[in-house]
Amino acid sequence: MLPTAVLRAAARGPKPNITGFNMRALKESTGQPRYDPWERNEAWRYTGTFSRFNRFKNAFPGLGIASVAFAGYCGYEYFFLEDDHHHGDAHGEAHH
Repeated sequence: MLPTAVLRAAARGPKPNITGFNMRALKESTGQPRYDPWERNEAWRYTGTFSRFNRFKNAFPGLGIASVAFAGYCGYEYFFLEDDHHHGDAHGEAHH
């Protein structure tokens, strides 16, 4: 889009809603008070233990320690365990 078209669109303001529904007018006409009397009672849902970060962090308990343990085991297996099962001898036969 050309910069001049962007400036012209910004000067006109936001585009009108094609449905004709105006959310701002609805909020003004409903007469809802700016102060919500239940706000204090509902605040616990979004703070402390129930904050968004804590809910995400506690969604998979033990995932961190399990990932570290699995990576440690994979490293141990790669460096210290020998895999003689898939190696053949001079004649091309595998020992079982």
